[in-house]
Amino acid sequence: MITNTEQAVLCLKRVLYNVEKIIVGKRHAIELVLTTLACRGHALIEDVPGVGKTSLVSALARSVDGSFKRIQFTPDIMPSDITGFSAFNPRTGDFEYRPGAVMSQFILADEINRTSPKTQSSLLEVMEENQVTVDGNSYPMPEPFIVLATQNPVEYLGTYPLPEAQLDRFFMKISLGYPTASEEGRMLERFKEGSVMEKLEAAAQGEDIIAIQSLVEKVFVSADINAFIVGLTRFTREHNDVVLGASPRASLCLYKASQAWALYNSRDFVTPDDVIAMAPHVLEHRIILKQEAKLKKKTALNIVNDALNTVRPAL
Repeated sequence: MITNTEQAVLCLKRVLYNVEKIIVGKRHAIELVLTTLACRGHALIEDVPGVGKTSLVSALARSVDGSFKRIQFTPDIMPSDITGFSAFNPRTGDFEYRPGAVMSQFILADEINRTSPKTQSSLLEVMEENQVTVDGNSYPMPEPFIVLATQNPVEYLGTYPLPEAQLDRFFMKISLGYPTASEEGRMLERFKEGSVMEKLEAAAQGEDIIAIQSLVEKVFVSADINAFIVGLTRFTREHNDVVLGASPRASLCLYKASQAWALYNSRDFVTPDDVIAMAPHVLEHRIILKQEAKLKKKTALNIVNDALNTVRPAL
């Protein structure tokens, strides 16, 4: 049983090294996914096809001995396909719950922007409340539970962009990117004798992750760090190029992410560097720019960088 920071870090490192047997050269992206998992959050992976998004989630599920399901979102998929439905059992005379695809510990919501807003919104309660409600009955999700949703940043034809309310429910936005030439060569060498995934063994158990999640909540955050986090999020709301800035939920997510990053770096207290490291991944996808700012080629990341350059932590 994991009871302290040292044990938690060793466990997270074991999972990291295990996933790296499959995903080559993307250590920071894997670390961000582990940070999201340690905070009981969910991540949006925005990247082009074929860079390892599905493999990452599958490898993570195998590494912590968890159940994994991939949901391929298409225009005709229904909310009941996600959450499940009640079906009449003639032998018992009762309606019984038939679980949907989301009833698993690790969920890959592939190309989430290719399904209708109605189906997209069926994930909202699951992601926020960790439960599914069907016909007035609530069913808790298995723990640990994480949704990793993907979308293609290049292809927009026939897609339904995620509304701000749903984007805000994603704890973090992550990008894998293409591997370097040497990394791609190592990947080919590693997989020349078939799939490595089948040989991947668990490096941790679900109860280990749950214990780490509890330890993250105990990481100390000072009043000065609190003020720094609030200052960053408020800056995004007051920026002249912004229509919609980071929400109070963003402040809470940045707070939690900083705690997890501190723990991952073997500390039981948060420093300004933890906040600075997590801010782009937590805040960027929550900022909506004015049209004139977009025409000037400004991005949400520019706004986050402006905030980090303007708002200074108390020393």
